[in-house]
Amino acid sequence: MRPARNVRGSVSLPGDKSISHRYAMLAAIAEGPSRLDNYSTGADCASTLGCMRSLGVKWERKDGADNVIEVLGTGLSLTAPSQALDCGNSGSTIRMLSGILAGQRFSSEMEGDESLSRRPMERVIRPLTAMGAQITSHNGCPPLRITGAELKAIDYKMPVASAQVKTCLLFAGLLADGETRIEEPLRTRDHGEIALRAFGAQLERKGHQVRIRGGQRLRGIEARVPGDLSSAAFFLCAAALFPGSQLTVTNLLMNPTRARLLDILAQIGLRISVTQLDEIHGELVGTLQVEGGRLKGATIAGAETAALIDEIPVLAAIAPYTEQGIEVRDAKELRLKESDRIASIAANLRAMGAQVEEREDGLKIPGGQALGGTELESFGDHRIAMAFSIAALRAQGDTLIRGSECAAISYPGFFPALEELVER
Repeated sequence: MRPARNVRGSVSLPGDKSISHRYAMLAAIAEGPSRLDNYSTGADCASTLGCMRSLGVKWERKDGADNVIEVLGTGLSLTAPSQALDCGNSGSTIRMLSGILAGQRFSSEMEGDESLSRRPMERVIRPLTAMGAQITSHNGCPPLRITGAELKAIDYKMPVASAQVKTCLLFAGLLADGETRIEEPLRTRDHGEIALRAFGAQLERKGHQVRIRGGQRLRGIEARVPGDLSSAAFFLCAAALFPGSQLTVTNLLMNPTRARLLDILAQIGLRISVTQLDEIHGELVGTLQVEGGRLKGATIAGAETAALIDEIPVLAAIAPYTEQGIEVRDAKELRLKESDRIASIAANLRAMGAQVEEREDGLKIPGGQALGGTELESFGDHRIAMAFSIAALRAQGDTLIRGSECAAISYPGFFPALEELVER
């Protein structure tokens, strides 16, 4: 990555990962065909499609495009797989799909790559076991072997806020006898609830509690997946680095449980306006116009940390360029991602010459610092690779990011798209 002097242009992003995963799983257990346009091109969402095929679901790419998928649903009953389901690097796939497999009348095994094999799964194992499934694991981590059962509804208070776990239990609740009630400690992304409604399910939300009645049938849909807001974060932060930048982002997901990113960027000095806003299958979709400005600083803590968990790496990567710096608290969950993201961020910032205080649950990064180009590690983590390509745009000298091909996990075309927008 070479330093830049500005960011200018328009970008349309691949489909949102969170929605793509959920649409693919629900299309598989719906009745009739579904057509999903702008489906995520990332490897994680391809892992979900691969698992669905192994479970007897027919799907194909249409119109010669990687991002248009047609799925022929099988109803709530899937087919026993002939071998272990490969979830690749995708925590979303293994956690959410476990909710569907728990209610099937067969046994299945889910495995993944080395990184996924270190991710904690007790948070889905415990409630699914209480609903009647039998699950074995490797010390609470993948691979998971799930023996499905006739599930019974559960009242479950989630100890850790997690949209993946909530969606897993809603999917299991759809297959259970009775009404499942889930209470989360903090409000998390509601894509699972919105997607279930889009496919015809009824559920009720009150405060931090959501309820779903078992045995409901789903119907196939035609939908265009909105652009991925977590991927947009990298381009928005790139624009924030340069006072003269001008960027347009089209067909972007504007879900209120995700849009905290826009609030925090506006708070630190990026000028943002929404020029178009529509509702499609319950999700808000809009076009953003952004202009760079002077960057102040911010503290990210509590519910805000939960809402920004995927965007914290890139916000931390640009923190040295802000005036007051950025402090991140209550983010221990970052240590359990594809890499220990707190340690990865701190290591790369220090390599670029920044001062940073690493804490058990976060980071304190002073502002007003200059960064130098150097050799950095991706740590095999797509968000770390992309975050530090943004930090490199204002560094003094060139930056080499080793293992940057891991960006394909969520966004295969990221680096060419960034080059299109950068002025040197």
